[in-house]
Amino acid sequence: MNAVPPVSDRPRRTLDEWLALQDVAHGQTIDLGLERVGAVARALGVDRAPHPVITVGGTNGKGSTVAFLEAILRHSGAVTGAFTSPHLVRYNERIRIDGVPVEDAELISAFEDIEAARGGITLTFFEYNTLAALLIFARRRVGVAILEVGLGGRLDATNLIDADVAVLCSVGVDHRDWLGDTLEAIGAEKAGIFRAERPAVLGSQEMPRSVFEAIERLDARAIVAERDFSWRTDGQRWSYTGSRTTLEGLPMPALAGEIQLRNASTALAALEALGMPRALERDTVAAALRSVQLPGRFQIVPGPVEWLLDVAHNEPAAQVLAQNLAARPVAGRTIAVCGILRDKDVAAIGRTLEPSIDTWIVCSIDDARGLPAAELVERLGIASREVELAESVEAGCRKAAERARPGDRVVVFGSFHTVGPALRFLQIY
Repeated sequence: MNAVPPVSDRPRRTLDEWLALQDVAHGQTIDLGLERVGAVARALGVDRAPHPVITVGGTNGKGSTVAFLEAILRHSGAVTGAFTSPHLVRYNERIRIDGVPVEDAELISAFEDIEAARGGITLTFFEYNTLAALLIFARRRVGVAILEVGLGGRLDATNLIDADVAVLCSVGVDHRDWLGDTLEAIGAEKAGIFRAERPAVLGSQEMPRSVFEAIERLDARAIVAERDFSWRTDGQRWSYTGSRTTLEGLPMPALAGEIQLRNASTALAALEALGMPRALERDTVAAALRSVQLPGRFQIVPGPVEWLLDVAHNEPAAQVLAQNLAARPVAGRTIAVCGILRDKDVAAIGRTLEPSIDTWIVCSIDDARGLPAAELVERLGIASREVELAESVEAGCRKAAERARPGDRVVVFGSFHTVGPALRFLQIY
Protein backbone atom coordinates (compact mmCIF):
# COMPACT_ATOMS: atom_id res chain seq x y z
CA MET A 1 0.00 0.00 0.00
CA ASN A 2 1.30 3.49 -0.92
CA ALA A 3 2.19 5.71 2.02
CA VAL A 4 0.15 8.89 2.45
CA PRO A 5 2.43 11.87 1.76
CA PRO A 6 2.98 14.39 4.56
CA VAL A 7 0.64 17.37 4.48
CA SER A 8 3.50 19.64 3.43
CA ASP A 9 4.11 17.47 0.34
CA ARG A 10 0.51 17.39 -0.86
CA PRO A 11 -0.54 19.69 -3.71
CA ARG A 12 -2.00 22.94 -2.47
CA ARG A 13 -5.72 23.39 -3.06
CA THR A 14 -6.69 25.88 -5.71
CA LEU A 15 -8.98 28.78 -4.81
CA ASP A 16 -11.92 27.04 -6.49
CA GLU A 17 -11.22 23.91 -4.45
CA TRP A 18 -11.12 25.93 -1.22
CA LEU A 19 -14.43 27.62 -2.05
CA ALA A 20 -16.08 24.30 -2.88
CA LEU A 21 -14.89 22.91 0.46
CA GLN A 22 -16.15 25.94 2.38
CA ASP A 23 -19.55 25.63 0.73
CA VAL A 24 -20.20 22.33 2.51
CA ALA A 25 -17.81 22.41 5.50
CA HIS A 26 -20.35 23.53 8.11
CA GLY A 27 -23.56 21.97 6.88
CA GLN A 28 -25.50 25.24 7.14
CA THR A 29 -25.13 28.11 4.71
CA ILE A 30 -26.15 30.64 7.38
CA ASP A 31 -25.49 30.03 11.08
CA LEU A 32 -25.45 33.39 12.84
CA GLY A 33 -23.38 33.69 16.01
CA LEU A 34 -19.95 34.84 17.14
CA GLU A 35 -18.83 31.96 19.36
CA ARG A 36 -17.28 29.72 16.69
CA VAL A 37 -15.81 32.41 14.44
CA GLY A 38 -14.63 34.36 17.50
CA ALA A 39 -12.72 31.34 18.83
CA VAL A 40 -10.90 30.89 15.53
CA ALA A 41 -10.22 34.63 15.32
CA ARG A 42 -8.56 34.50 18.74
CA ALA A 43 -6.46 31.52 17.68
CA LEU A 44 -5.34 33.49 14.63
CA GLY A 45 -4.72 36.66 16.65
CA VAL A 46 -7.14 38.77 14.57
CA ASP A 47 -9.89 39.32 17.13
CA ARG A 48 -8.55 42.82 17.82
CA ALA A 49 -7.79 45.06 14.86
CA PRO A 50 -4.44 46.88 14.85
CA HIS A 51 -5.96 49.67 12.72
CA PRO A 52 -9.08 51.85 12.77
CA VAL A 53 -12.24 50.04 11.64
CA ILE A 54 -15.43 51.40 10.08
CA THR A 55 -18.24 48.85 10.02
CA VAL A 56 -21.11 49.55 7.62
CA GLY A 57 -24.51 47.92 7.99
CA GLY A 58 -28.04 48.45 6.75
CA THR A 59 -30.69 46.98 4.49
CA ASN A 60 -29.65 49.08 1.49
CA GLY A 61 -26.86 51.56 0.77
CA LYS A 62 -24.03 49.56 2.37
CA GLY A 63 -22.11 48.86 -0.82
CA SER A 64 -22.28 52.44 -2.07
CA THR A 65 -21.25 53.86 1.31
CA VAL A 66 -18.28 51.48 1.46
CA ALA A 67 -17.30 52.51 -2.07
CA PHE A 68 -17.33 56.20 -1.10
CA LEU A 69 -15.34 55.55 2.08
CA GLU A 70 -12.79 53.52 0.18
CA ALA A 71 -12.41 56.09 -2.61
CA ILE A 72 -12.09 59.09 -0.28
CA LEU A 73 -9.60 57.40 2.02
CA ARG A 74 -7.48 56.20 -0.90
CA HIS A 75 -7.36 59.69 -2.38
CA SER A 76 -6.27 61.01 1.01
CA GLY A 77 -3.26 58.67 0.94
CA ALA A 78 -4.51 56.06 3.42
CA VAL A 79 -3.93 52.37 2.70
CA THR A 80 -7.40 50.84 2.73
CA GLY A 81 -8.69 47.34 3.28
CA ALA A 82 -12.30 46.79 2.20
CA PHE A 83 -14.40 43.69 2.80
CA THR A 84 -17.72 43.40 0.95
CA SER A 85 -20.11 40.66 -0.06
CA PRO A 86 -21.38 38.99 -2.09
CA HIS A 87 -19.33 39.21 -5.26
CA LEU A 88 -20.58 39.79 -8.78
CA VAL A 89 -18.13 37.83 -10.92
CA ARG A 90 -15.01 36.80 -8.98
CA TYR A 91 -14.71 35.86 -5.31
CA ASN A 92 -11.56 38.02 -5.07
CA GLU A 93 -13.75 41.15 -5.32
CA ARG A 94 -14.76 40.63 -1.70
CA ILE A 95 -11.36 41.59 -0.25
CA ARG A 96 -9.59 44.64 -1.64
CA ILE A 97 -6.39 46.45 -0.72
CA ASP A 98 -6.30 50.03 -2.01
CA GLY A 99 -9.22 49.21 -4.26
CA VAL A 100 -7.54 46.20 -5.88
CA PRO A 101 -8.95 42.68 -5.34
CA VAL A 102 -6.44 40.36 -3.68
CA GLU A 103 -4.85 37.57 -5.71
CA ASP A 104 -5.67 33.87 -5.41
CA ALA A 105 -2.36 33.06 -3.70
CA GLU A 106 -3.03 35.49 -0.85
CA LEU A 107 -6.48 34.07 -0.28
CA ILE A 108 -5.18 30.50 -0.35
CA SER A 109 -2.49 31.34 2.20
CA ALA A 110 -5.12 32.87 4.50
CA PHE A 111 -7.40 29.84 4.14
CA GLU A 112 -4.54 27.47 4.98
CA ASP A 113 -3.85 29.40 8.18
CA ILE A 114 -7.54 29.41 9.10
CA GLU A 115 -7.70 25.67 8.52
CA ALA A 116 -4.69 25.11 10.80
CA ALA A 117 -6.18 27.32 13.53
CA ARG A 118 -9.78 26.12 13.58
CA GLY A 119 -9.16 22.66 15.08
CA GLY A 120 -12.52 20.91 15.34
CA ILE A 121 -14.56 24.08 14.82
CA THR A 122 -16.52 24.23 11.59
CA LEU A 123 -17.11 27.52 9.80
CA THR A 124 -19.60 28.81 7.26
CA PHE A 125 -18.57 30.14 3.85
CA PHE A 126 -18.98 33.72 5.07
CA GLU A 127 -17.03 33.09 8.27
CA TYR A 128 -14.04 31.80 6.29
CA ASN A 129 -14.38 34.92 4.13
CA THR A 130 -14.45 37.30 7.11
CA LEU A 131 -11.45 35.69 8.80
CA ALA A 132 -9.46 35.77 5.55
CA ALA A 133 -10.18 39.49 5.22
CA LEU A 134 -9.05 40.22 8.78
CA LEU A 135 -5.87 38.18 8.30
CA ILE A 136 -4.98 39.86 5.04
CA PHE A 137 -5.68 43.35 6.40
CA ALA A 138 -3.39 42.69 9.37
CA ARG A 139 -0.62 41.27 7.19
CA ARG A 140 -0.83 44.16 4.74
CA ARG A 141 -0.82 46.68 7.62
CA VAL A 142 -3.72 48.67 6.22
CA GLY A 143 -4.33 52.15 7.56
CA VAL A 144 -8.11 51.79 7.77
CA ALA A 145 -10.34 48.72 7.40
CA ILE A 146 -13.89 49.03 6.08
CA LEU A 147 -16.13 46.05 6.89
CA GLU A 148 -19.51 45.58 5.24
CA VAL A 149 -21.94 43.57 7.35
CA GLY A 150 -23.12 40.39 5.65
CA LEU A 151 -26.50 39.82 7.30
CA GLY A 152 -28.07 41.75 10.17
CA GLY A 153 -25.30 42.94 12.46
CA ARG A 154 -25.42 41.70 16.04
CA LEU A 155 -24.51 38.10 15.18
CA ASP A 156 -22.75 38.71 11.87
CA ALA A 157 -19.12 37.54 11.68
CA THR A 158 -17.88 41.09 10.99
CA ASN A 159 -19.19 42.08 14.42
CA LEU A 160 -16.46 40.15 16.22
CA ILE A 161 -14.37 43.29 15.66
CA ASP A 162 -15.22 46.41 17.66
CA ALA A 163 -15.85 49.20 15.18
CA ASP A 164 -14.31 52.59 15.87
CA VAL A 165 -17.19 54.06 13.85
CA ALA A 166 -20.36 52.12 13.05
CA VAL A 167 -22.56 53.20 10.13
CA LEU A 168 -26.18 52.13 9.71
CA CYS A 169 -27.37 53.25 6.28
CA SER A 170 -31.01 52.17 6.41
CA VAL A 171 -33.43 49.67 7.92
CA GLY A 172 -36.02 47.90 5.78
CA VAL A 173 -37.74 44.54 5.61
CA ASP A 174 -35.41 41.81 4.32
CA HIS A 175 -34.06 38.46 5.59
CA ARG A 176 -37.17 37.97 7.75
CA ASP A 177 -36.28 34.36 8.49
CA TRP A 178 -33.13 35.49 10.29
CA LEU A 179 -33.82 39.02 11.55
CA GLY A 180 -37.51 39.06 12.39
CA ASP A 181 -40.81 40.13 10.86
CA THR A 182 -40.93 43.72 12.11
CA LEU A 183 -38.81 46.79 11.51
CA GLU A 184 -38.26 47.07 15.25
CA ALA A 185 -36.79 43.56 15.43
CA ILE A 186 -34.69 44.10 12.32
CA GLY A 187 -33.46 47.46 13.62
CA ALA A 188 -32.39 45.92 16.92
CA GLU A 189 -30.33 43.30 15.09
CA LYS A 190 -28.68 45.86 12.82
CA ALA A 191 -27.92 48.19 15.75
CA GLY A 192 -25.82 45.39 17.23
CA ILE A 193 -22.77 46.83 15.43
CA PHE A 194 -22.78 49.93 17.69
CA ARG A 195 -20.28 50.16 20.53
CA ALA A 196 -20.44 51.97 23.85
CA GLU A 197 -19.42 55.64 23.74
CA ARG A 198 -18.37 55.38 20.09
CA PRO A 199 -19.88 57.11 17.03
CA ALA A 200 -22.99 55.60 15.45
CA VAL A 201 -23.66 57.25 12.09
CA LEU A 202 -27.22 56.93 10.77
CA GLY A 203 -27.81 57.47 7.05
CA SER A 204 -31.45 58.37 7.66
CA GLN A 205 -33.63 59.81 10.41
CA GLU A 206 -36.26 57.24 9.50
CA MET A 207 -35.05 54.47 11.75
CA PRO A 208 -37.04 52.16 14.04
CA ARG A 209 -37.23 53.14 17.70
CA SER A 210 -35.06 50.12 18.54
CA VAL A 211 -32.08 51.73 16.79
CA PHE A 212 -32.24 54.87 18.93
CA GLU A 213 -32.85 52.78 22.05
CA ALA A 214 -29.64 50.84 21.35
CA ILE A 215 -27.71 54.10 20.96
CA GLU A 216 -29.11 55.43 24.25
CA ARG A 217 -28.41 52.16 26.10
CA LEU A 218 -24.78 52.16 24.93
CA ASP A 219 -24.32 55.90 25.41
CA ALA A 220 -23.05 55.86 21.83
CA ARG A 221 -22.62 59.16 19.97
CA ALA A 222 -25.45 59.42 17.45
CA ILE A 223 -24.66 61.28 14.22
CA VAL A 224 -27.90 61.46 12.25
CA ALA A 225 -28.50 62.44 8.63
CA GLU A 226 -30.43 65.69 8.13
CA ARG A 227 -29.90 66.50 11.80
CA ASP A 228 -26.14 66.40 12.42
CA PHE A 229 -25.03 66.41 8.79
CA SER A 230 -26.76 67.45 5.58
CA TRP A 231 -26.32 68.06 1.86
CA ARG A 232 -27.90 70.30 -0.77
CA THR A 233 -27.69 70.50 -4.54
CA ASP A 234 -27.00 73.53 -6.70
CA GLY A 235 -27.36 72.61 -10.36
CA GLN A 236 -24.60 70.15 -11.21
CA ARG A 237 -22.79 70.77 -7.92
CA TRP A 238 -23.59 69.94 -4.32
CA SER A 239 -22.43 70.79 -0.83
CA TYR A 240 -21.93 68.87 2.41
CA THR A 241 -22.27 70.29 5.92
CA GLY A 242 -21.13 68.26 8.89
CA SER A 243 -20.38 68.91 12.54
CA ARG A 244 -17.01 70.56 11.84
CA THR A 245 -16.68 70.43 8.07
CA THR A 246 -18.33 72.26 5.18
CA LEU A 247 -17.51 71.33 1.59
CA GLU A 248 -18.92 73.57 -1.15
CA GLY A 249 -19.17 73.08 -4.91
CA LEU A 250 -18.54 69.34 -5.00
CA PRO A 251 -18.92 67.45 -8.29
CA MET A 252 -21.77 64.99 -8.60
CA PRO A 253 -20.69 61.43 -7.73
CA ALA A 254 -19.78 59.07 -10.55
CA LEU A 255 -22.39 56.68 -9.10
CA ALA A 256 -25.76 57.50 -10.66
CA GLY A 257 -28.94 58.24 -8.74
CA GLU A 258 -30.03 60.92 -6.27
CA ILE A 259 -29.66 58.46 -3.36
CA GLN A 260 -25.89 58.58 -3.84
CA LEU A 261 -25.70 62.07 -2.35
CA ARG A 262 -27.12 60.61 0.87
CA ASN A 263 -24.64 57.71 0.75
CA ALA A 264 -21.69 60.02 0.02
CA SER A 265 -22.71 62.34 2.86
CA THR A 266 -23.02 59.41 5.24
CA ALA A 267 -19.49 58.36 4.32
CA LEU A 268 -18.20 61.89 4.94
CA ALA A 269 -19.93 61.98 8.34
CA ALA A 270 -18.25 58.68 9.24
CA LEU A 271 -14.83 60.07 8.28
CA GLU A 272 -15.49 63.18 10.38
CA ALA A 273 -16.36 60.92 13.30
CA LEU A 274 -13.21 58.87 12.80
CA GLY A 275 -11.08 62.02 12.85
CA MET A 276 -9.53 61.90 9.37
CA PRO A 277 -8.94 65.57 8.46
CA ARG A 278 -6.89 64.80 5.32
CA ALA A 279 -9.80 62.77 3.98
CA LEU A 280 -12.08 65.79 4.33
CA GLU A 281 -10.11 68.21 2.16
CA ARG A 282 -12.25 69.46 -0.71
CA ASP A 283 -9.87 68.43 -3.53
CA THR A 284 -9.53 64.96 -2.05
CA VAL A 285 -13.28 64.47 -1.79
CA ALA A 286 -13.88 65.91 -5.27
CA ALA A 287 -11.34 63.55 -6.86
CA ALA A 288 -12.87 60.58 -5.05
CA LEU A 289 -16.41 61.49 -6.13
CA ARG A 290 -15.33 61.68 -9.77
CA SER A 291 -13.54 58.32 -9.71
CA VAL A 292 -15.67 56.14 -7.41
CA GLN A 293 -16.85 52.90 -8.99
CA LEU A 294 -19.36 50.27 -7.93
CA PRO A 295 -20.66 47.85 -10.54
CA GLY A 296 -24.29 46.86 -10.32
CA ARG A 297 -25.73 49.90 -8.51
CA PHE A 298 -27.81 51.71 -11.12
CA GLN A 299 -24.84 51.12 -13.40
CA ILE A 300 -25.44 52.75 -16.77
CA VAL A 301 -24.02 51.16 -19.93
CA PRO A 302 -24.65 53.72 -22.69
CA GLY A 303 -25.39 52.92 -26.33
CA PRO A 304 -28.20 53.00 -28.90
CA VAL A 305 -29.88 50.61 -26.45
CA GLU A 306 -29.03 51.67 -22.91
CA TRP A 307 -28.47 48.94 -20.31
CA LEU A 308 -29.03 49.63 -16.61
CA LEU A 309 -27.75 47.13 -14.05
CA ASP A 310 -28.97 47.16 -10.44
CA VAL A 311 -28.76 44.48 -7.74
CA ALA A 312 -32.02 45.75 -6.15
CA HIS A 313 -33.43 42.70 -4.36
CA ASN A 314 -35.91 44.00 -1.78
CA GLU A 315 -38.82 46.43 -1.72
CA PRO A 316 -36.92 49.54 -0.52
CA ALA A 317 -34.23 49.03 -3.18
CA ALA A 318 -36.92 48.46 -5.82
CA GLN A 319 -38.52 51.78 -4.80
CA VAL A 320 -35.19 53.57 -5.32
CA LEU A 321 -34.74 51.84 -8.69
CA ALA A 322 -38.23 52.93 -9.77
CA GLN A 323 -37.44 56.52 -8.77
CA ASN A 324 -34.16 56.43 -10.69
CA LEU A 325 -35.88 55.05 -13.80
CA ALA A 326 -38.55 57.76 -13.63
CA ALA A 327 -35.85 60.44 -13.38
CA ARG A 328 -34.18 59.04 -16.52
CA PRO A 329 -36.95 58.65 -19.13
CA VAL A 330 -36.36 57.06 -22.54
CA ALA A 331 -38.12 57.44 -25.88
CA GLY A 332 -38.64 53.72 -26.32
CA ARG A 333 -39.60 50.72 -24.21
CA THR A 334 -38.15 49.56 -20.92
CA ILE A 335 -37.33 45.84 -21.05
CA ALA A 336 -36.66 44.08 -17.75
CA VAL A 337 -34.32 41.13 -17.30
CA CYS A 338 -35.24 39.88 -13.85
CA GLY A 339 -33.99 37.09 -11.59
CA ILE A 340 -34.66 36.95 -7.83
CA LEU A 341 -33.78 34.56 -5.01
CA ARG A 342 -36.42 32.46 -3.30
CA ASP A 343 -36.18 34.12 0.14
CA LYS A 344 -37.01 37.63 -1.10
CA ASP A 345 -40.33 39.49 -1.04
CA VAL A 346 -40.85 38.91 -4.74
CA ALA A 347 -44.44 40.18 -4.84
CA ALA A 348 -43.46 43.54 -3.31
CA ILE A 349 -40.65 43.95 -5.84
CA GLY A 350 -43.09 43.16 -8.67
CA ARG A 351 -45.70 45.63 -7.41
CA THR A 352 -43.12 48.36 -7.07
CA LEU A 353 -41.52 48.00 -10.50
CA GLU A 354 -44.41 46.89 -12.72
CA PRO A 355 -45.44 50.47 -13.64
CA SER A 356 -41.88 51.15 -14.84
CA ILE A 357 -41.58 48.09 -17.12
CA ASP A 358 -43.06 47.49 -20.57
CA THR A 359 -41.69 44.01 -21.29
CA TRP A 360 -40.52 41.38 -18.78
CA ILE A 361 -37.95 38.67 -19.40
CA VAL A 362 -38.01 36.52 -16.28
CA CYS A 363 -34.97 34.32 -15.68
CA SER A 364 -34.09 31.24 -13.67
CA ILE A 365 -31.09 31.72 -11.39
CA ASP A 366 -28.49 28.97 -11.17
CA ASP A 367 -28.19 28.88 -7.39
CA ALA A 368 -29.64 26.74 -4.62
CA ARG A 369 -31.69 29.75 -3.47
CA GLY A 370 -32.69 30.78 -6.98
CA LEU A 371 -36.28 30.70 -8.26
CA PRO A 372 -37.14 28.92 -11.53
CA ALA A 373 -38.51 31.39 -14.06
CA ALA A 374 -42.03 29.93 -14.08
CA GLU A 375 -42.33 30.19 -10.29
CA LEU A 376 -40.82 33.67 -10.28
CA VAL A 377 -43.46 34.91 -12.75
CA GLU A 378 -46.20 33.55 -10.53
CA ARG A 379 -44.77 35.18 -7.41
CA LEU A 380 -44.13 38.53 -9.13
CA GLY A 381 -47.85 38.81 -9.85
CA ILE A 382 -47.32 41.03 -12.88
CA ALA A 383 -50.32 41.63 -15.14
CA SER A 384 -48.35 42.54 -18.27
CA ARG A 385 -48.99 40.39 -21.33
CA GLU A 386 -45.43 40.89 -22.48
CA VAL A 387 -43.70 38.30 -20.32
CA GLU A 388 -41.13 35.78 -21.51
CA LEU A 389 -39.27 33.08 -19.63
CA ALA A 390 -35.54 32.41 -19.88
CA GLU A 391 -33.63 29.38 -18.62
CA SER A 392 -30.76 31.57 -17.39
CA VAL A 393 -29.77 35.19 -17.02
CA GLU A 394 -27.43 34.90 -20.01
CA ALA A 395 -30.33 33.59 -22.10
CA GLY A 396 -32.51 36.42 -20.83
CA CYS A 397 -29.89 38.99 -21.82
CA ARG A 398 -29.69 37.46 -25.30
CA LYS A 399 -33.48 37.72 -25.66
CA ALA A 400 -33.39 41.35 -24.51
CA ALA A 401 -30.59 42.23 -26.93
CA GLU A 402 -32.49 40.63 -29.81
CA ARG A 403 -35.76 42.43 -29.03
CA ALA A 404 -34.44 45.88 -28.13
CA ARG A 405 -34.39 48.66 -30.71
CA PRO A 406 -32.53 51.99 -30.62
CA GLY A 407 -34.18 54.20 -28.02
CA ASP A 408 -35.17 51.25 -25.82
CA ARG A 409 -33.44 50.38 -22.57
CA VAL A 410 -32.80 47.09 -20.80
CA VAL A 411 -32.95 47.04 -17.00
CA VAL A 412 -31.28 44.04 -15.34
CA PHE A 413 -32.17 43.68 -11.66
CA GLY A 414 -33.12 41.42 -8.78
CA SER A 415 -29.91 39.96 -7.36
CA PHE A 416 -26.13 39.86 -7.45
CA HIS A 417 -26.75 36.48 -9.13
CA THR A 418 -28.58 38.35 -11.92
CA VAL A 419 -26.27 41.31 -12.44
CA GLY A 420 -23.07 39.20 -12.38
CA PRO A 421 -24.03 37.09 -15.43
CA ALA A 422 -25.25 40.25 -17.19
CA LEU A 423 -21.84 41.87 -16.71
CA ARG A 424 -20.24 38.80 -18.28
CA PHE A 425 -22.75 38.87 -21.15
CA LEU A 426 -21.97 42.54 -21.84
CA GLN A 427 -18.22 41.83 -21.52
CA ILE A 428 -17.66 44.91 -19.39
CA TYR A 429 -16.26 43.29 -16.26
